Amino acid sequence: MEEKGLVEQHPLGFFLPEGVRLLMLGSFPPKRERWSMEFYYPNFANDMWRIFGLVFFGDKDHFLVSSGAKAFDRDRIASFLREKQIGLGDTAQEVIRLKGNASDAFLQVVTPMDLPGVLAQIPRCEALVTTGQKATDTLLSLIEAEEPNIGGHAEFRFADRPMRFYRMPSSSRAYPKPLAEKAADYRRMFEELGML
Repeated sequence: MEEKGLVEQHPLGFFLPEGVRLLMLGSFPPKRERWSMEFYYPNFANDMWRIFGLVFFGDKDHFLVSSGAKAFDRDRIASFLREKQIGLGDTAQEVIRLKGNASDAFLQVVTPMDLPGVLAQIPRCEALVTTGQKATDTLLSLIEAEEPNIGGHAEFRFADRPMRFYRMPSSSRAYPKPLAEKAADYRRMFEELGML
């Protein structure tokens, strides 16, 4: 059992399939007892994979395990992400949970991601997207860019590399926006990047 105030190291490595064009960045995973799979956005109550299901397949349940269990199908998700050249990671590598929960409001980032090291592994990456305010704030501490409006993007350069920084709505149900509206924001981003 994790105690409040202890430094937690990220339990997952970055998911960087060959040819990554878009790197999606959250803040930090929830506690393991909330996981439905060993992967990013593992909490069954989080809507990221429902958003992807709506955007790409018109079906919010596309990435659920077929048995009807309350879990996402990690293998189907990973295969889809490889095909679409989408990478996943988090902006924090070490955190302290100030209240012992998964809320970004109570996450203290101890060590941010190694952005130069990650981008060096994915030379075709042209866009970064954050999926919540903590991830956005942490990424902004690592790059020189204006904070985009939610659903929008800003242009920036990283080591002479032109890139886009998209700020998408959080997939957490705590973020007060209907699923269909969140999916519409993500759809626009994928359309702009020519990935739909």
